[in-house]
Amino acid sequence: MSTESLKTRLSNAMKDAMRAKDSARLATLRFLLAAVKQKEVDDRRELDDAEITAIIEKQVKQRRESIAAFEQAGRTETAEQEKAEVVVLQEFMPQAASAEEVAATIDAAVAEVAAQGVTGAPAMGKVMAILKQKLAGRADMSQLSGQVKSRL
Repeated sequence: MSTESLKTRLSNAMKDAMRAKDSARLATLRFLLAAVKQKEVDDRRELDDAEITAIIEKQVKQRRESIAAFEQAGRTETAEQEKAEVVVLQEFMPQAASAEEVAATIDAAVAEVAAQGVTGAPAMGKVMAILKQKLAGRADMSQLSGQVKSRL
């Protein structure tokens, strides 16, 4: 794994896309970097890799919602374009957690919350907070939520 920051990797990828005249990839990376820049301007500071990952995650989620909407509307061409953007964005996400790692993390979080004596609906929130911290960018939170619900 290289030591360069995620922001640097994104900038370099954007420059490579420019040189390669890959307009679809370039547009996706420009949009992402603009979102990062906007957040930095709003917060008046540099974002770290975890914060940039959160922005990428949010954009992937938005694209997935758009894909579903476009497919329902029969706009397959637009849905395909969004899918291509998801592929570009996912290149910059951390390596996805394995099913075993996800299961172990859920078990540990459920046990930790149970040890605090929290049960019912509040437990769900606490468990999800722990998972979000440990698996951010490495697992689909909506899928995790379903798994946690079935465990509690």
